[in-house]
Amino acid sequence: MNTEIQTLIARLLAHRYIEREDKLARRALTDEAFRAELDLRLAACGMHLLENPYASHIAVGLKREMEDAVFGRQDNWLSNNMGLQRDGVALLVVLWALIILPKRERQAARQEKEAANQGDMFAADKPLPRGEEVSAGVAERTLLADFGPKLGGKMRINVNLGILSRLGFIQRRNKMIYEGPALDVLMEYRVLESRIIDGALSDLLANRGQPDMITVADDSAMDASDAESGEAEQLTDA
Repeated sequence: MNTEIQTLIARLLAHRYIEREDKLARRALTDEAFRAELDLRLAACGMHLLENPYASHIAVGLKREMEDAVFGRQDNWLSNNMGLQRDGVALLVVLWALIILPKRERQAARQEKEAANQGDMFAADKPLPRGEEVSAGVAERTLLADFGPKLGGKMRINVNLGILSRLGFIQRRNKMIYEGPALDVLMEYRVLESRIIDGALSDLLANRGQPDMITVADDSAMDASDAESGEAEQLTDA
């Protein structure tokens, strides 16, 4: 077990995230003894495992009590360790709200629907749907039209989209923006959800144009898209 834990931690640090279906990742999520030892090793370095059942990847992050020592040593508190400027962080939060909030709604709705239809005692233990099955993309032109002036204009948005793509937060294909492996696991849902829904961003989201987006309520459109994708060639991850 010692070698497996060392390997998992080394991979998480080197690659920043790995798929939850990976053999060692699955062991960390299902083997209590393995997870306990993993948590001890990470805690000794001021870190902890980042995972949630809605995300398709796992990662590692700083423990709360280490944030001041790591991010607050200079005159100004560092907002992140990824080199993002303020407009880049703002774009990241907007994309999280446009992609992850509807995704969580859709995952919960489908889980409830399957449980109601199946009516068996094991329905709640079945894996949640993940990936593009429930995660809709955002058209780049819609993002520019709705948020361009507030996020620095077309040039800054394109620059920041490239940075977010390299960091694994998003994937860009055919002028569409999709969830990347880091978007759901590295952003803290419990903190962001209330701040977005109850904050100023809620008004911007409510007033945005939506002709190029799949909304939370339009689950039938996602079902139709799923059916069509079975006949077409599947896109590979960037």
